[in-house]
Amino acid sequence: MTIRRLRWLLLAVMLAGQAHGAEPAWGLTELMIDLGRVKQAKGTFVEKKYLKLLNAPLETSGRLIYTAPHRLEKLTLAPKPESMVVDQDTLTLEMRGRKRSLQIQDYPVLWAFVESIRGTLKGDLSALQQFYKVKLDGARETWQLQLQPTEKKMVSLIQSIVIGGSKNQINSIEIVEADGDRSVMTVNADSTVSAAQRPLDSANYRAIVVPPRDVATRDEAFAS
Repeated sequence: MTIRRLRWLLLAVMLAGQAHGAEPAWGLTELMIDLGRVKQAKGTFVEKKYLKLLNAPLETSGRLIYTAPHRLEKLTLAPKPESMVVDQDTLTLEMRGRKRSLQIQDYPVLWAFVESIRGTLKGDLSALQQFYKVKLDGARETWQLQLQPTEKKMVSLIQSIVIGGSKNQINSIEIVEADGDRSVMTVNADSTVSAAQRPLDSANYRAIVVPPRDVATRDEAFAS
């Protein structure tokens, strides 16, 4: 074997080794797979709603529970007890000692909003794309999922939802409403939940807020 051929052979071996050790391709499909592996997450939350009409944000706190693939619970403890539970297509609200169930598909804006959170948590890209243009930036260690509403009524209420995270953990969700108001929820995951089960693993997880007009609908439902 000539020296030239030997050099080419060594170069080919080196390149093959580099390719073998390279990071596998990663993108939106891989992110959804990572998120979909999480079967349950539990945490405490503090939610702040920033409204233009108020000088200080409205603050509530409580617990947040996700059980794959369809159940999402927001249990408010302060300043007063209140719960919102989404299971399959049913939203159950309980406040002031009264309980009311709604079919989320009867409320398109609320349905779209619920799926922005639940669809992300369960890694359901088709559910997200039903209501949003979905764009992913970043890498596995630090990624950002941008959701732009496509449904007309949703566009009139929500400007954008931006979800940030790392690997299969969601650590932030920023929701900007069309009128400039916004809501931020910070979640701390329970330490008793195993790492394989936690997308709520970060100290900063902004999530599960209901647009003010949907809150009005909710209150009207209890008044009826």
